[in-house]
Amino acid sequence: MLGTEQQPGIMFLTLNDLFEKVAAHNADNKVCTVTLSYIEVYNEAIRDLLNPTSEYLELREDLKGIKIVGVTEIQATGANQVMNLLRKGNKNRSQEPTTMNEESSRSHAVLQVVIEQKDKTPNTKEMIKIGKLSLIDLAGSERASVSNNRGQRLLEGANINRSLLALGNCINALGEKGNKGAYVPYRDSKLTRLLKDSLGGNCRTVMIANVGPAHFCVEDTTNTLKYAVR
Repeated sequence: MLGTEQQPGIMFLTLNDLFEKVAAHNADNKVCTVTLSYIEVYNEAIRDLLNPTSEYLELREDLKGIKIVGVTEIQATGANQVMNLLRKGNKNRSQEPTTMNEESSRSHAVLQVVIEQKDKTPNTKEMIKIGKLSLIDLAGSERASVSNNRGQRLLEGANINRSLLALGNCINALGEKGNKGAYVPYRDSKLTRLLKDSLGGNCRTVMIANVGPAHFCVEDTTNTLKYAVR
């Protein structure tokens, strides 16, 4: 998702395109502002990666949707500035070595970008358009029997699997044909509550799955592809 300076990942490429569109709109008598926040969901608690000294953050819901109380929001002007912030934030992310991965992410990282667009012409009735883009780096699901996790790593793995299961349940409920108006269990985890308006309603959702060719990954690969297809 993040990549390196030599091989930039999805986040950088997406934001690069976004700022090109913003520059085109700004030249077309529009004013666009881009605000971002970067958080992680670790052991069912929310941490601010741009301000790691802060306490765990709370989720609140109002008429405008889900809000993270006290999260650091930065107004950005270019993709390079954002990437510097993300690299700084990633150093604060919860990562620990396991037998399966030396740099295993123990949390889900969520970059949320809010774009506001309004007319540049003064003294007119303003119509403001707001769009939100969420880019999520999900931690991989883990089996304790394969990863040999114990103690704190085992607890982290259980919470990772719990939030992924909750996300899968929401996707299943939203994806079932003829299931319109059915209950969607967004409140089963902090991750699904946070992504409520990025999954249902007036939005588009894309999932990119990472699978392995090793023979002992066959079952994981099959489950991951089923998950992504839904």
